[in-house]
Amino acid sequence: MASTERVRTLGRVWRSLALLYALLIFLSWPCAVAGKKKLYIGALFPMSGGWPGGQACLPAAQMALDLVNNRTDILPDYELELIHYDSMCDPGEATKLLYDLLYTEPIKIVLMPGCSSVSTLVAEAARMWNLIVFSYGSSSPALSNRQRFPTFFRTHPSATLHNPTRVRLFQKWGWTKIATIQQTTEVFTSTLDDLEERVKEAGIEISVRQSFLTDPAVAVKNLKRQDARIIVGLFYETEARKVFCEVFKEKLYGKKYVWFLIGWYADNWFKIKDPAINCTVENMTEAVEGHVTTEIVMLNPETVRGASNLTSQEFLAQLMSRLGGKNPEETGGFQEAPLAYDAVWALALALNKTVAPLRAKGWTLEDFNYNNKEITAEIYRALNTSSFEGVSGHVVFDAQGSRMAWTLIEQLQGGSYKKIGYYDSTKGNLSWYGNDKWIGLGPPADQTKVIEEFRYLSQKLFVSVSVFAGLGILLGIVCLSFNIYNSSIRYIQNSQPYLNNMTAVGCVLALAAVFPLGIDGLHVHRSQFPVVCQFRLWLLGLGFSLAYGSMFTKIWWVHTVFTKKDEKKEKRKHLEPWKLYATVAVLLAIDVLSLLIWQIVDPLHITVEKFTKEAPKEDLDVLIQPLLEHCSSEKMNTWLGVVYGYKGLLLLLGIFLAYETKSISTEKINDHRAVGMAIYNVAVSLTAGYFYICSTKRPHSVIRRLITRGEWQSEQQDTLKTGSSNNNDEEKSRQLERENRELQKIIQEKEERVTELRNQLAERQALRSRRRPSVQNQNSVSSSRAEPPSYSPTTDKQSLPASFSNSSNLYQDEGKLSRNNCHNSRLPLLYK
Repeated sequence: MASTERVRTLGRVWRSLALLYALLIFLSWPCAVAGKKKLYIGALFPMSGGWPGGQACLPAAQMALDLVNNRTDILPDYELELIHYDSMCDPGEATKLLYDLLYTEPIKIVLMPGCSSVSTLVAEAARMWNLIVFSYGSSSPALSNRQRFPTFFRTHPSATLHNPTRVRLFQKWGWTKIATIQQTTEVFTSTLDDLEERVKEAGIEISVRQSFLTDPAVAVKNLKRQDARIIVGLFYETEARKVFCEVFKEKLYGKKYVWFLIGWYADNWFKIKDPAINCTVENMTEAVEGHVTTEIVMLNPETVRGASNLTSQEFLAQLMSRLGGKNPEETGGFQEAPLAYDAVWALALALNKTVAPLRAKGWTLEDFNYNNKEITAEIYRALNTSSFEGVSGHVVFDAQGSRMAWTLIEQLQGGSYKKIGYYDSTKGNLSWYGNDKWIGLGPPADQTKVIEEFRYLSQKLFVSVSVFAGLGILLGIVCLSFNIYNSSIRYIQNSQPYLNNMTAVGCVLALAAVFPLGIDGLHVHRSQFPVVCQFRLWLLGLGFSLAYGSMFTKIWWVHTVFTKKDEKKEKRKHLEPWKLYATVAVLLAIDVLSLLIWQIVDPLHITVEKFTKEAPKEDLDVLIQPLLEHCSSEKMNTWLGVVYGYKGLLLLLGIFLAYETKSISTEKINDHRAVGMAIYNVAVSLTAGYFYICSTKRPHSVIRRLITRGEWQSEQQDTLKTGSSNNNDEEKSRQLERENRELQKIIQEKEERVTELRNQLAERQALRSRRRPSVQNQNSVSSSRAEPPSYSPTTDKQSLPASFSNSSNLYQDEGKLSRNNCHNSRLPLLYK
């Protein structure tokens, strides 16, 4: 019994001791809590406004504070407390709240703004109070300016972090030409400036750059008009709906276009009804299909436990619990919540890192005030060297205080976003899933693809012309052989056969130029093309000089000799052939000299000429750029001007001489009229010399004469027949000239006689009018109408020379010959 009683007593004692121990612990807990020193964080969470990110970011930050304050290994002697206000994402409201935070107790050791516009204001002013500014939702690239914002850090990466990803995608898909459209705000303007620098370094061109303030209609139309294909859009979500409504109207979507957008829009942003647009959900869904988004990775895709000992999925579960079941898509800042969570952890770890250095200097965190630069410098160094795993991924800051993070690449496929890859800009690694999907066969071209296509001479045409040129050369050789073989015949000799031979050779050379003119890149290599060019130039130049020069020499000699004065007529019979050959030699030497200078100073080379682009018959997004290879030189126009000017003047002179000598006939050059016709033809074609030797000279008639006479006829007979024919023509011409001159003299004498008789008649009438009255005046008038008795046409007619007897029918009978009749109707007959 005693033992049992003893056990019971012992049990009551142990229970009393346990209760006492528990009571002591309970009583000592407030003292322990009261022993922690508080550090205050001044925060501005936008619960409303343009970006109501505080709706999810504030609960996330409070989750982090609770965990930090319960940890014994992080700031064991301190407790972090959050003093926060609603900035409404408005810089004006933020200014008022900032001064409330600064001039109201207690002292804040750190400031935590959210929106970029608010962070810009707070970070620029905070350095005056030696405050560190730590943002969780600011993406403006302007905040990376260390000179303007020396104490600024952020867990939200800069918007410029999208740009390396975009450039990498441009390179992956082979695009070198892009377009941009932006809303005119600082964040998008600075982002676009950074993109422009990066694409320039990568050899990519921004061909079109459009901006708008509220209405994007004009900007979208300009993109359509300037054939923009790869388009980067920088604007907020509400403006995105306006843009793509206009995109639908302008049909700026489909297999030819790719849009790059910011990835932090809500997943169903294009399905939200917006009274500011007049497009249906179906229209918007059709217009946005296939666009690509780049988004900062704000939630660690891997299952790892970081500094907070939570995985990303566990964090989301606890956040959803804090939100009380709210729809994440309708909760502002839900995507940025991991950044706010890691921002608190980054700040706590940095403050924890400063405890020991400050203690060594005799300082503590609670000694901070707005004039203490040393504590601020220690906090800055700790944040600048931060590196830990958070629920948003690996947290590390660059030299500008911006978060370095991965970029998520998504594509809208079938109305929902699909992950197609990740990009690590710090290492330049692109993790690609290969599940990108396009409306067409693949990624579209960045512009209408231009296919260069060399155009060559039609082979059928080349062969046909070559055949005709070959026949012409063969016929020219036949004519040349014929001319040489029959050079002893008088008829051939009278046509200056050596000049005809030169003409034939020139025609052969000119026709031979057809072959190198038809040769192009299809037949020879580009390195051999200059040789072909030189052949063209020399064959045409020498061919013209020989063919036309010989004809010009003939017509020039005829004009020179037969336009001399009458006293030099006897010299017409003396034709010196060497002068003709010397003239051709001079013309040929001028051409050879000019061609040599051209070839030495500025040789011909191959040049590729571009023509107007052509659209193919197939429905393809390509254009064909026709290219043509031809011969050219650096100063081609100058050389052509010299050559064409010289030869043009020579041609005009030849035409003038041919016209002047068209009625002249001479036996020394019996074919000069045909030469004149050939010179006319040269104006149309350089091969006129060939037509001269083979057409205008009418070789068939020459052959006919040789056949009808034959070599069996005597040379004397041929000479008599040929000479008599030429002599008869010349004799008739001389006779007509003599008759013309004599008739002109007779007419002049008769006119003088008529004038004299009229004067005598007038004197007689005046004398009678003085002697007689008015009756006699009437007789005087009637007598004045009669012919003078001394005028007798018959007598004059009979007194004409005998040589004019054949032309007596040209004169009228009595009283009918007058000056007007003779001059207007008869004289032209005399000159025919």
